[in-house]
Amino acid sequence: MEKKYETLFTEYTLPNGVAIRNRFVLAPLTHISSNDDGTIADVELPYMEKRSKDVGISITAASNVTDLGKAFPGQPSVAHDSDIPGLKKLADVMKKNGAKALVQIHHGGAQSLPNLTPGGDVAAPSPVDLKSFGQKEEHHAREITPDEIRETIKAFGEATRRAIEAGFDGVEIHGANHYLIHQFVSPYYNRRDDEWKDPFKFPLEVVESVVAAAEKYADKDFIIGYRFSPEEAEEPGIRMELTKELLEHLREQPLDYLHASLFDIHSKTREGQYKDKERIKLLHEWIGGKMPLIGIGSIFTPEDALSALETGVEFIALGRELLLDPRFIEKIKDGKTDEIISYFDPTREDKHELPPNLWKQFDQGFYPLPRKDDK
Repeated sequence: MEKKYETLFTEYTLPNGVAIRNRFVLAPLTHISSNDDGTIADVELPYMEKRSKDVGISITAASNVTDLGKAFPGQPSVAHDSDIPGLKKLADVMKKNGAKALVQIHHGGAQSLPNLTPGGDVAAPSPVDLKSFGQKEEHHAREITPDEIRETIKAFGEATRRAIEAGFDGVEIHGANHYLIHQFVSPYYNRRDDEWKDPFKFPLEVVESVVAAAEKYADKDFIIGYRFSPEEAEEPGIRMELTKELLEHLREQPLDYLHASLFDIHSKTREGQYKDKERIKLLHEWIGGKMPLIGIGSIFTPEDALSALETGVEFIALGRELLLDPRFIEKIKDGKTDEIISYFDPTREDKHELPPNLWKQFDQGFYPLPRKDDK
């Protein structure tokens, strides 16, 4: 390994005392490959084992905590005790080579898909019409009731219990990317006039539910993270000023890390008093060292990884690149960076070792990424 890459492989100790072997994280990636009932499919196991092999932390695809929250075809579920046997198999392969294995616990809210939810029902903080994953036509989301809100908060706790019973090392609360927790923070999605109008009440009560479950069922080594989106394009939407307030609350919680969801780790703020400043550097400053920050976004090369770490983040998450080349980290460590695959090649016989459904989406250009054929 070239000396300049050594910082990527240094150990880091989380607030709960757990040592993470390096600074790489497998990002939670939608793979549309679980069974129709949300149980873990056999095809997921080798896919996740290969991508977990060399990272310090490995995070599952977003896993719905209630049937109403299902937002993707082939989405894994952590909503039922009957999901636990498959989740145990998944935890085993993710942990097999030394990574810490986490379940990302998720509820789609307005983004849930009517064709996947009971009775085609979709609920959000406030009524809204929108298109979600792969949809050509808008669907309607009704206002979620106060009783359902309470049930959903409990469901995040129950999902945490199931993750613990399945042998996972932790959970990541999905508060980003326009899903339910994000929606409660957002003034675009949350136009309520009751107690849940407070943008921080729902996310903080979810955190409380998850922490309570961890304290009851797990030991002190159990990892709890929280993912968030710092800005959104909607008007009125989440701006950096609101995110600063959110982080002021989150950094006081018993969390082990925060995870900023960005398409480009070096992206800059759109508007307001922080306009044109790198989001990731602001976020790191606002967390103030209370817990580590994971950064993500368009990291395809070893130089990209170094540049990401130099922003100040403690960890860097790899998404599309570990899908293109599951040996990315190994090749850096072994001094074989010239062999890294950083583009999608639809002619590869091994199909990048992707599950069939995910490879098909890549081939059809569903996700933006470098391509050999420049499609």
